[in-house]
Amino acid sequence: MLYALHEATYHSATPLRLASQMARDFWSSPFNPAAASRLGRTFYAAADLTTNMTRRYGKPAWGIDTVKVNGHDVRVHMETAWRSPWVKMRRFWRDPDDLRAAGAALETPAVLIVAPLSGHFATLLRGTVQGFLQDHDVYVTDWANARNVPIVEGRFDFHDYIDHVATMLRQIGRRAHVVAVCQPGPPSLAAAALMAEDKDPLRPASITMMGSPIDARLSPTVTNKLAEERPFTWFQSNMVYSVPPPYAGVLRRVYPGFVQLYSFMSMNAERHQEAHQRYFGHLVRGDGDSADKHREFYDEYLSVLDLTEEFYLQTVDVVFQRYLLPKGELTHRGRPVDLKAMSDIGVMSVEGEKDDISGVGQTQAAHGLTPNVPDARRELYVQPGVGHYGVFNGKRFVEEIYPRVRDFIARNEAAV
Repeated sequence: MLYALHEATYHSATPLRLASQMARDFWSSPFNPAAASRLGRTFYAAADLTTNMTRRYGKPAWGIDTVKVNGHDVRVHMETAWRSPWVKMRRFWRDPDDLRAAGAALETPAVLIVAPLSGHFATLLRGTVQGFLQDHDVYVTDWANARNVPIVEGRFDFHDYIDHVATMLRQIGRRAHVVAVCQPGPPSLAAAALMAEDKDPLRPASITMMGSPIDARLSPTVTNKLAEERPFTWFQSNMVYSVPPPYAGVLRRVYPGFVQLYSFMSMNAERHQEAHQRYFGHLVRGDGDSADKHREFYDEYLSVLDLTEEFYLQTVDVVFQRYLLPKGELTHRGRPVDLKAMSDIGVMSVEGEKDDISGVGQTQAAHGLTPNVPDARRELYVQPGVGHYGVFNGKRFVEEIYPRVRDFIARNEAAV
């Protein structure tokens, strides 16, 4: 019912949205002599803010056309290397001719960036992908919006996620390095352990977990406490809804992206309100650069996707309520997941000092759970001064975090 109400609200706001768009166009027109006045900019700011608050944010484009290598612009090409109804494994590869011109190596380690399936599209990791493209052949999981997957395609749950990670690693065709950002940490670590136990020749060479809830019992955040305080039945009854028409996934039970977005924004409501107040001020003052940065961030942040009911509820149960992986009680398709089976897969944890989603200690717990990984093939790092988003994006990621991960991957690549 909530999903249908949300759609009805969006469509009922259409007249207001269209009027705001017309007002915005009028007050930004070069043929309007009052457009450059403070009054004109104020009217424009009000119309623009109203338009943005009532419009729908679709999936952003990747928009990665070039990357700097040795100070040279190198063209980047994107292709779909493998797909299922639930994901497209995107491969970003650098133009060989441009690499030669830049004096860079053509053969570089393969990295599979496992994007979170927790409300936002994989394009939220655009900056992460751009960082790794400097030195690697990059693959990334581009997850589907569950509301667009017809119900005849069946279910997608926590264990399907594990299988998908393992399948994608095999599709790459050589031992790749996994970078699991946030939510994918537990299923990616489980996939690595299962492949290690099978002595799979395409098991990952290393796994880097960034801001991941490997053991959510440690340094619990508001998100963790909510999962602990509410019974499992509460999540079943209050967080899952049926997809309404006209979407292809009509009648599929999902955890809607807009519910997840509301949860995230309510945790930092004052900060988001202040950001929009500053944005209004930037428009009134004619500060286009600052306004563009605000739009760029929120165009990405407000773009959300739906999760299947079974994946969402199993994640709540397995990761945030029963803590099966760190307790050594997780089973996959009837098999125990034994993290001790990992002995030649490097392990790195990256955490943010101010992370309010995955507290410090939750990710580094992976080290204690993988005792047979040699010390030379592991690294633990806590980045001062950054929150959850800063672990995988932004200036600190580019200048301080990425170089450490790059060097860790290089060490493990040499050990293969």
